[in-house]
Amino acid sequence: MNYILFDDSRENLLPLTFTRPVCEIRVGILTIREKWERYLKTKTSTITESYLGTKYPLVTAKQNILINGSVCPNKNLVKDILALKSGEALVSEETIIAVNSSETDFTIYKSKKETKAFSLCIKNLWDIFQKNGKAIEDDFNLLTAGKKSQKISKTNQVINAKNIFLEKGAKVECSILNASAGSIYIGKDAEIMEGCLVRGPFSLGEHSQLKMGAKIYGPTTIGHESKVGGEVNNSVIFGFSNKAHDGFLGNSVIGEWCNIGADSNNSNLKNNYAQVRLWNYHQEKFESTGLTFCGLIMGDHSKCGINTMFNTGTVVGVSANIFGAGFPRNFIPDFSWGGASGFSTYIPKDAFATAQKAFERRNKKIDDREKDILSKVFEMTEKYRK
Repeated sequence: MNYILFDDSRENLLPLTFTRPVCEIRVGILTIREKWERYLKTKTSTITESYLGTKYPLVTAKQNILINGSVCPNKNLVKDILALKSGEALVSEETIIAVNSSETDFTIYKSKKETKAFSLCIKNLWDIFQKNGKAIEDDFNLLTAGKKSQKISKTNQVINAKNIFLEKGAKVECSILNASAGSIYIGKDAEIMEGCLVRGPFSLGEHSQLKMGAKIYGPTTIGHESKVGGEVNNSVIFGFSNKAHDGFLGNSVIGEWCNIGADSNNSNLKNNYAQVRLWNYHQEKFESTGLTFCGLIMGDHSKCGINTMFNTGTVVGVSANIFGAGFPRNFIPDFSWGGASGFSTYIPKDAFATAQKAFERRNKKIDDREKDILSKVFEMTEKYRK
């Protein structure tokens, strides 16, 4: 069978979905696509925006199972999907979860059946950190089943060791790991340096580092090839991003290829304890999250200088560069350059040059597909920079 993941709730997940399909969002240890491919034991393709198609091409067959890319799998849900007959859709209330069809339009089906196995879905930006704890536990069980952890060094102080898993090449020395409230997963060749304090649920991706003395409150996920220091609470960093120095990051989501300058902080709680509002690209206005705690959302390739201060509920678009004293506004458009005193346009040519240098630091090279995607984002977001 051919499996295709389709975008759902994409507009509510911007700016993170400007540069990726919904299924490429990381929540828990894995991205949503990686979860599905492990459960289905096969590769998937994607129905997404046409400008993303060169990087995420669609593969079709005579018969396809289309799966909602905002939905996270579990054993019972996969069982229900595999039992679908041709022309049948699997739904939960108003959410279409999967369709077995010869078409590639998930809205076309002859009949539908309800499932009770539907549990975790990412429909809003804040869902990523709000639901990260359950996602980490689900992924921890999936990734560690039937496997044996590497030994934990005796230099560490450990609580509830059975819920701590170190992949091959992982290093942890002279730190405190507390897995009493949630599992701790350390990816292949990742490192927790001396003096770190970690409370689960927590995941550290492959080839990533926790810098000396870092304080991590779960549920927190750090994706692959990232460096993180300072204090982090209930946040998700997708990958290839750095917050290598002191400063606070809380109830936040950071995309790929981002850099948080030394001693930068975000507020995750308003002084009057009011519910936090976030910028919504689709509605073109701020919307209530219903949350008291909500911090920073940062799109791919964005950076901030040292001592940057972000207000509660700040959304930073793709390829923004923020610096200077004071609090910048709560919505910083894509390809913006500046800070509290004002912004100018960050010209794509200059943004590409910076991105290339960031790629080279990880022995990679930015290609035309990436540049084309970023160029399209620049075009689509022009009205926000006026």
